[in-house]
Amino acid sequence: MNEKYVPAEVETAAQAHWNALDAYRVTEGARDSQGQLKPKFYACSMLPYPSGKLHMGHVRNYTINDMLTRQLRMKGFNVLMPMGWDAFGLPAENAAMKGKTPPAQWTYSNIAYMKGQMQAMGLAIDWSREVATCQPSYYKWNQWLFLQMLKAGIAERRTQVVNWDPVDQTVLANEQVIDGKGWRSGAPVEKREIPGYYLNIVKYADELLSAVANPEDPNYLSGWPERVRLMQENWIGKSEGVRFAFPHEIKGADGTLIQDGKLYVFTTRADTIMGVTFCAVAPEHPLATHAAAGNAELAAFIEECKKGGTTEAELALKEKEGRPTGLFVTHPLTGAQVEVWVGNYVLMSYGDGAVMGVPAHDERDFAFAQKYGLDIKQVVGRVFPIERAVRPDEVELNPRGDWQEWYGWKSDAFMRCMNSGVLDGLSPSQAVTKVAELLSAKGLGEKKTTWRLRDWGISRQRYWGTPIPIIHCDDCGAVPVPEKDLPVVLPEDLIPDGSGNPLNKCASFLNVACPCCGKPARRETDTMDTFIDSSWYFMRYCDPSNDQAMVADGAKYWMPMDQYIGGIEHAILHLLYARFWTKVMRDLKLVEVSEPFHKLLTQGMVLNHI
Repeated sequence: MNEKYVPAEVETAAQAHWNALDAYRVTEGARDSQGQLKPKFYACSMLPYPSGKLHMGHVRNYTINDMLTRQLRMKGFNVLMPMGWDAFGLPAENAAMKGKTPPAQWTYSNIAYMKGQMQAMGLAIDWSREVATCQPSYYKWNQWLFLQMLKAGIAERRTQVVNWDPVDQTVLANEQVIDGKGWRSGAPVEKREIPGYYLNIVKYADELLSAVANPEDPNYLSGWPERVRLMQENWIGKSEGVRFAFPHEIKGADGTLIQDGKLYVFTTRADTIMGVTFCAVAPEHPLATHAAAGNAELAAFIEECKKGGTTEAELALKEKEGRPTGLFVTHPLTGAQVEVWVGNYVLMSYGDGAVMGVPAHDERDFAFAQKYGLDIKQVVGRVFPIERAVRPDEVELNPRGDWQEWYGWKSDAFMRCMNSGVLDGLSPSQAVTKVAELLSAKGLGEKKTTWRLRDWGISRQRYWGTPIPIIHCDDCGAVPVPEKDLPVVLPEDLIPDGSGNPLNKCASFLNVACPCCGKPARRETDTMDTFIDSSWYFMRYCDPSNDQAMVADGAKYWMPMDQYIGGIEHAILHLLYARFWTKVMRDLKLVEVSEPFHKLLTQGMVLNHI
């Protein structure tokens, strides 16, 4: 024994001993010394992006996992602690442009360095199960499952609104739009509609919601933090209301009624329908386009609206602005003429791209109406027990004053309809039912459930990602790549230069024969959203070397995961997409579980305070 404690020597000897024993390798169905099956426990930390070096956030995460793994092994459990790399994505492209080197070279170099750091820490990781999402052996199965989704109708091609940099000729992620301009070029960003692929996550919305909101659901995620369940519930955003139409006689250039003469909206406040004083449509709405054809000021406003971000969150932070179209639609119950405005806060991708404006009972509409001098008509008021003194300002709103919280109340206990004809005296819930009945009788509306959740657009006009396995033929259209030809391998020697997707300039990747007719065709150059890669990696750990199946017996043994560990910043999108992906795999008979993670630990974030 050395007289002095030399950490490097001790650690080197310990590491050599563990490596000789292959101490952390685990197998399915392990037995103890008595021949009894050990209970399994799958504990997994969220896989890191290979950014170059480990930081304290990584160390904290993996140390929690490591200590849990060691304790359970001492208790006789068969414990799996794997590790991998979320290796595709935009940071690698940015680094490649800066260093004028292929993203693959940067990525693999970082993986090697970070893996060495982890091994030096002595973490109880089974490295035999290591995966990197940029390896063809991994993303082959992204492509394969995408093709199965196409067959099942879960994936489909349609148009999407994106941020377009007119100088760099490329699509920008929302975080690359700075003050309405491209992060590299400084050019004003435009909104453009381009085709892309979507996954029908909304089909699973009820099931996704139930497991986080309904304790009676057999798959209820009781092992998740309440905060995370609530975040998922709010993101899914179930809304029950009424979808109805404002009829109109507005005709397009071809002489036919635009949208068959009906402007549809959805509202959760049908009880306030008699308070509608305007309608607002998205800048891309057909009525907006029609009105702008003869109105230069409106056309300029619409072009201005196309600059900036495309998300609901971004629009919520913008000042609400609008312009009148000069068009009018008909109130479906009163017959009154209602003016149509274009609003910069209305998204074409949400609902029908139009909203009814009820300034008296919606804070956003209230501010909009005050700004542009529009009518504000109160149609719901507060009621109190007769013995209580009532001040006028408790039952009547002030159209020119500040917004009061009670203006937006819809409590049956405290609110009743007023100034609403046949609805007068009804509670909000009674009025909603009555309105739905009246609109249904006219063939103009019905009760409907909508979701804040939107189908998942997975197409990215990026190079460093999973190629979408589609071939475009002039005669046959968009043709799926035959499964026998998977994977469609991404060239690893290209260097992005900021002038668009380099795959568009790579003839060896682009040019291919059509699988149907054999004529010259072109590969799809869009790649998949990197959330695809992280939506199922934890299942691939269970069968990491199986080249014949996406998952197999290993997944049946280890899934569902017993303990998942990661940052709270992934509480919504990553976890939601992973849950959706699991349900799709279940429906395609690949796995037997409906929820991937039994327990969840969000360990917080390590912040650098200056």
